[in-house]
Amino acid sequence: MEKDQVFLEALIKALVDHPESVKITRVVDEMGVLLTLDVHPEDMGKVIGRSGNTAKAIRTLLRVVGMKNNARVNLKISEPEQYEVYKYVRYLIVDNQGGSIWELYSVLFMGFF
Repeated sequence: MEKDQVFLEALIKALVDHPESVKITRVVDEMGVLLTLDVHPEDMGKVIGRSGNTAKAIRTLLRVVGMKNNARVNLKISEPEQYEVYKYVRYLIVDNQGGSIWELYSVLFMGFF
C-alpha cells in the first residue's frame, strides 16, 4: 500500500465504530490518484461530518500528503445504496418517532420508493 492509502486507512479507522468495514481502493490515472472510501452505513455521518466539514478536512490532509509525494490525491466517499434506506428508517424510528408501520414495510420489503 502507498503512503496516502495507509494514512487514510489509519485516519478513518480511528474515526469510525466499524473499522473492520473500512475499504480503500486506489487508482492512478492522468488526473492523479483517486482514493475511493467505503465504510459501514452507520459510520457515514462520522466520515462526512456536519455540513461536510470532516470530509473537507480529510481531503485537505490528503492533498498535503500528496504534495509531499508529488501527486494530486483526490478522495471519493462511496455512499452505499443501503445508506439511503438506513437514513430513512432511522428517520422513521428515531428522529420522527412515529413513522407508520406501512412506511417502514415499504422501505424494507418493497424497495426504497
